[in-house]
Amino acid sequence: MKILAFETTCDETSAAVLKGRSLLSNRVHSQIKLHCKYNGVVPELASRAHLEKIPYVLGGALKAAGSRVPLRRGSFDAVAFSRGPGLPGALMVGRVAAEAAAELSGSPLIGVSHLEGHLLACEFKNGKVARPLEFPLLALIVSGGHTEIWHARGYGEYKVLGRTRDDAAGEAFDKVAKLLGLPYPGGPAVEKEAALARGAGPVFPKPFMEGTWDFSFSGLKTAVSYYLAGRLGQDFYKRGRRLPPADRARVCRAFQDSAVETLVKKAVDAARSLGLKRIAVGGGVSSNSALRAAFGRLEGFEVRFSEKAYCSDNAAMIALCAMRRFEAGKFRNSLKVSPNLDAPGW
Repeated sequence: MKILAFETTCDETSAAVLKGRSLLSNRVHSQIKLHCKYNGVVPELASRAHLEKIPYVLGGALKAAGSRVPLRRGSFDAVAFSRGPGLPGALMVGRVAAEAAAELSGSPLIGVSHLEGHLLACEFKNGKVARPLEFPLLALIVSGGHTEIWHARGYGEYKVLGRTRDDAAGEAFDKVAKLLGLPYPGGPAVEKEAALARGAGPVFPKPFMEGTWDFSFSGLKTAVSYYLAGRLGQDFYKRGRRLPPADRARVCRAFQDSAVETLVKKAVDAARSLGLKRIAVGGGVSSNSALRAAFGRLEGFEVRFSEKAYCSDNAAMIALCAMRRFEAGKFRNSLKVSPNLDAPGW
């Protein structure tokens, strides 16, 4: 089985080729340089960049996989694309590219969930689909745009237990980085600063939201802004949002500790309530070393993460989703792009 896949939900343009259990190629073009001066993704610019770069990304993926260019009948068993959730214009670029590829190769077209891709990316190891997920399990999807907890009973059998009510975890990292004058994307910048922290620092609240599996990171971000205003005055934005380096590092560590503790506690409490011993963590924020270390210290749970190469948005995970659906014979799903696509049940 050979699958060509596209991923264009936000600010990465990606194409990949998966053959059997081997990932033949996974080309990703990041738009970080385009959006960094705005401290966040500008949807219109993202869509245009996808449109500009997708032919080159596709060509690179096909060449690396040894596939013929242009595409011909029988080139692939299926063509897949991420149909949501994501930015509307960006999603349309991926869908149109996938439709064209499917028409040229005479292959069925499979639209899959970007979020399910983050979960299944945990199966990759060294460029191969190494070990299938063992169900049932508790899934934590934590990224720039989404923070969700699922009860996963099997492939395509997912129930959302909780999700963020405001900012996603990755979004909160970005906003705190902006408050501190750190570069975009904020997650890696905050993590790097936090690793430098020494000595006691501030303590920020943990937004546990008792009695629910939902998340809320907006208040944590606001607590950081109040702390900075107290240290630098209400005009700290105009003053460059700059703290002495040692203080900035301690603020980053305190924020990261609160965010990580919240994510781990919610996931563990939900797993225990369902009697689950397996936890899978995917999404861009899952590359955070402090989050990985915190889950690594748990006793009584088997925790799986995506390899860091597959934590951020990529087409390899979309190809894997399509492969699982193709194997199950459940791929004649809706092909309509859905910016707010909900739980990705089959």
